[in-house]
Amino acid sequence: MFNPASDNGGVTAPGKRVALVLGSGGARGYAHIGAVQVLHERGYEVVAVAGTSMGALVGGLMAAGKLDEYTDWVTGLSQRDVIRLLDPTLGGPGAIRAERVLARMSEILDGALIEDLPIPYTAVATDIGARREVWFQSGPVDVAIRASIAIPGMITPIMVNGRLLVDGAVLNPVPMEPVTGADADFTMAIALAGEKPRSYASRPAKETSAQRPPNEWLDRFVKSAAGVWENDFVASILARFSGSNHESEPEPAPSPPAFEPPPPGVRITDVTTMSLDAMQSLITRFRLAALPPDVLVTVPNDAAKTMDFHRAAELITLGRRLTEAALDDAFGEDELGMPEVERSSDLPVSTAASPAAD
Repeated sequence: MFNPASDNGGVTAPGKRVALVLGSGGARGYAHIGAVQVLHERGYEVVAVAGTSMGALVGGLMAAGKLDEYTDWVTGLSQRDVIRLLDPTLGGPGAIRAERVLARMSEILDGALIEDLPIPYTAVATDIGARREVWFQSGPVDVAIRASIAIPGMITPIMVNGRLLVDGAVLNPVPMEPVTGADADFTMAIALAGEKPRSYASRPAKETSAQRPPNEWLDRFVKSAAGVWENDFVASILARFSGSNHESEPEPAPSPPAFEPPPPGVRITDVTTMSLDAMQSLITRFRLAALPPDVLVTVPNDAAKTMDFHRAAELITLGRRLTEAALDDAFGEDELGMPEVERSSDLPVSTAASPAAD
């Protein structure tokens, strides 16, 4: 069973104190559970944790000593169970209320308060009215998590102390800043928006808005669709446009509108999650460049869709494998050596704390 305090009488071996940062990414956040398990098994002590969205959820449960109970529950959920628990709704500011799943989380947390947790914990949300981050460092853990996981357009936002709060990933998908002042030997971050195994151009693509023959863009579509769309969806596009030799056909005169509608099967949730993933990937890249962790675990963006909450077991396993590889790469398989870690005295420490602070 994982306990945020060390199991050796409060004494942790040198080099084993870690400040942990858990990023956003929907169901891919189950990988955080695997990462925490590996840290515990290898004798690391988590001395501070900050998280956004699913990172806030896993981090809060871990800090409260309730992660094992939550893990036992989610690994037993089927896809049908998840759909029922997410509580879809028509209209309103979000497509999902998630009241049932959040009620179960609150039951597990049993009224835990952030200020009573054995290790410092920060949940990051976004005040969309003030356009600023909100760091929850006191108050009920379940309320802080509920604010942090409110994915725009999908999970309904909530009001806390006059603030309209949504997912912290809107501004800070991997929140390094809250742990910079922690008394740790090293920082470790788990990012859930890893790029696909292909290169991304740093410059904008220049394109004409005039419709071009499919033979000019089908190859590009197939490359960009890999790992993003389901295989049957990609096949349907290819079947629509590659059934004949377009090179030998004269290009028809365009008739308004000179573009194709979205393919069948593309839902608003697909567009929302893919847009957020693209945004968060770029924000994460810039923010981690400014304040990089000592150890970074990167979970591929295509490991699971945002709402694949029925795949807990396999994503936990993925998190374990990636964390083991990252630790081995950083410290060696025997983990006897520690990286050279420098701390700058002018790094920011926790400042904007409770939702009531201005």
